[in-house]
Amino acid sequence: MALPVGCPDGLLIETESRDFIVYEERLAPVHQRQVFYHEVGHILCDHPSHKVMDASVSASLLPSLDSAMVQRVLGRDHSCTDIEREAEYVGSIIGRQIGTWTEHRVRAVPPEARELVSRLSALEYLPPARKQ
Repeated sequence: MALPVGCPDGLLIETESRDFIVYEERLAPVHQRQVFYHEVGHILCDHPSHKVMDASVSASLLPSLDSAMVQRVLGRDHSCTDIEREAEYVGSIIGRQIGTWTEHRVRAVPPEARELVSRLSALEYLPPARKQ
């Protein structure tokens, strides 16, 4: 969804019955995936949120939303903390393992390009040059 200016690029919204990950729709697809994996990192690491307002304030300001859910979303620290770095690291690992970032991609090669691809692929496995 389109998130307000100044809002984080993604949010983890935890409710009693299910969790929702919301991310900015205007981000590049690769950035959207990283935001998604980052929020999954929060779930996997069981990161806590912090209470930012009591239920009565939440209910009066945002009456159509569940106050516990509002506290959970707004309570997460969006700064450069160890928790955020950990979620980013876990998200990067997930993206590398299941996303399009994997190193072992297999792509169809048209017959006319096979020789060139073979020569270029061989360059990936050359040992590093020794310093003299």
